[in-house]
Amino acid sequence: MHKSPIILLIIYSLFSIEVTSQTLNLKINGKDSIENKIIDSIKYVKNHKDYESVTKEVTIFKTKLNTYGYIESAISPINRLNDSSLQVNINLNRKFKAINIFYVDSLVPRKIIQLVSNKIFDNYFSISIQDTEKALNTINLKLSELGDPFSTLRLSNVSVKNDTEINADLILFDKGITRRINKIIVKGYEKFPKSFLKYYLRIKEDNIFKLSEIKKQANALTELPFANQIKEPEILFSKDSTTLYLFVEKNKSNNFDGFIGFGTNEETNNIEFSGYLNLELINNLNFGESFRLIYKSDENEQKTFNVNLNLPYLFGSPLGTELELGLLKRDSSFSTVNQNVKLFYQLNPKNKIFAGIKSIQSNNLLDSIYIDPLIKDYKTLFYNVRYQYKKRQKESVLFNTTSLLDFQVETGSRDYDNTSTTQYQYYIDAFQIFNLNLKNSIYLRVNSFGLFSDTYLENELIRFGGINSIRGFEENSLSGTLYGLINSEYRYMFNNSIYVHTIIDAAYFENKITDQKEKLYGFGFGFGLITKAGLLKFNFANGKTENQSFKFSNSQVHLSLTAFF
Repeated sequence: MHKSPIILLIIYSLFSIEVTSQTLNLKINGKDSIENKIIDSIKYVKNHKDYESVTKEVTIFKTKLNTYGYIESAISPINRLNDSSLQVNINLNRKFKAINIFYVDSLVPRKIIQLVSNKIFDNYFSISIQDTEKALNTINLKLSELGDPFSTLRLSNVSVKNDTEINADLILFDKGITRRINKIIVKGYEKFPKSFLKYYLRIKEDNIFKLSEIKKQANALTELPFANQIKEPEILFSKDSTTLYLFVEKNKSNNFDGFIGFGTNEETNNIEFSGYLNLELINNLNFGESFRLIYKSDENEQKTFNVNLNLPYLFGSPLGTELELGLLKRDSSFSTVNQNVKLFYQLNPKNKIFAGIKSIQSNNLLDSIYIDPLIKDYKTLFYNVRYQYKKRQKESVLFNTTSLLDFQVETGSRDYDNTSTTQYQYYIDAFQIFNLNLKNSIYLRVNSFGLFSDTYLENELIRFGGINSIRGFEENSLSGTLYGLINSEYRYMFNNSIYVHTIIDAAYFENKITDQKEKLYGFGFGFGLITKAGLLKFNFANGKTENQSFKFSNSQVHLSLTAFF
C-alpha cells in the first residue's frame, strides 16, 4: 500500500527526464520557394536543446540576413507547432547590394578609406554590403594604430537610396585623446642600451602609439648580435598614460676565432704552418660597442695585426664612429701602418653608411746595400665612403648571416721622394646563402679589390690568398693591384650542428708592376661541426693557376675554431 506513491514518483521522474531531454526542431520558412532556397543557402542550426537556444538562433539568423543585404526582412514570432517542432516565418523583401557610407575626413583619413574601397567620392565611399563588417574592423584597427585604441565605429542614420543601395553615416564613439607612449620598460635585459631604443628600433617616448608599427620595430632586434626578443611587446593603459613593455634577452655574442693551416713548401718540401687569431668582443659595456683584434702569421714571414673599435650612437646622437689600426710587416722588407677613422649612420637595422679618412705610412726596412727600387718610404691619405648591408638569421647557429654587401670607394694621394700621385681604390665583399630546402643550400661570395694609380710600389699592393679569399693557396701568398674572386659552396646539413660542403673557387688578378695577369682555381671539400668548444671548421683545398696541372703537394688544409662566450 505504501509502495504505490513511490512507484508513481519514479514513473513521473522518468517521464520528466524524457520530456526535458527532448530535442526542439526549428524550421524557418520564406513566403515562397525562391525565398526558401535563399534561406537554406544561408543555413542555420535546426536542432536545439531548449527554447532559449532557438531564440538565440533566430536572432543570429536575422543578423546574417542583414549581412547579406536583406535589411528589410520581417520575422514573425516563434510558433510552436507541437511539443518538438517550432516554426518561424520570414519575409525577405528587397536585397540591397551596396552601402554608401558618409564620413568626415578629419575623423577618418582618406588614406585609411582607400584600404577598404576603390569607390571613394567627396564625402562618402561605397562598398558591398557583405564587406561592411570587415571594412569597419579594418578602419577601426588603423585608427587604433594611429594612436586611438579605444575608439569604436558605428553606422547611423541608415536609409534606403534605391532598390539596390542604402546610405549610412559613419560615426566615431568614445573618441579620446590620441595615445602616446609615456614610458618604455625593458624586461629581461634591463641594461639594454637606451640609444638603440631611440635610433635603432626608433621607439621613443612621446611617439604616437601604433601597435602594429611597434611590433614591426621590435622585430628588428633579430638583426642585433647581442640581443633577442623573447616575446611580443605588451601595453599597459591607464587613465592618463601608456606604458610599453619590451621583452629582451642578452645573447652571448663574444667570439674567438682561430685557425691553423699547413702545406708543403715547393722549394724545401717541408711542411709549413700558418695561422691567425680573431677575437671579437661585443656589447660588454652594454653600449652596443664592439672590439675586434686580428693577428695573422703566414708562411711568407708576413705578420698582420689589426684592431677595430666600433662605437655606435656617440653621446646619445644618431652617429657612430669606427676606429681602426692596422700593422703589416713583410719579413725584413717593409712595414706599413694603416689608420682609419669613420663616422657612420644606421639607416635601418640592415643598412649602414660610412664616411671617413684613412692614413697609410710605409717604411722600407731593407739595408742600403739591398735597396729595392720598388719598395719606398711613402705616405698616403685617402677619403672614403662605404655602404654596408647585412641580414642575419638567428635561428641558424651554423650560418647566422644570410646576406652581406660591403662596398667602399676611396680617393687620395700618395707621397714619396717629393712626388705626389693621385690614387683611387675600391673594395667589395658580398655573399648570399640560397636555401634550397631545410638541408640543402648554396653559398656564393664575390670579393674584389682594385688600386688605380700612375705608378705602383711593391709595399702598397694588396695581399690575398688562403681561407678567407681563394682557398688552396698559402695565406697572403699572392699580391696584386687588382683582383676579383668567386667562392662557391654546395652545403648539406645532416642536422643543426653538422654540415659538409664542396669548395669551388675562381679568381683573376693583375700585378701592374710585373705585368702579370693570371687566373686561379681552387677545388676541395670541408665540413663544419658544433662542438662543446665552439664551431669547428675543416677545409681541404687544392689550388692551381690557369696553365698549371694539379699537384697533390699544392693542397692546403685549414682548421679553424670559433668559440662564443
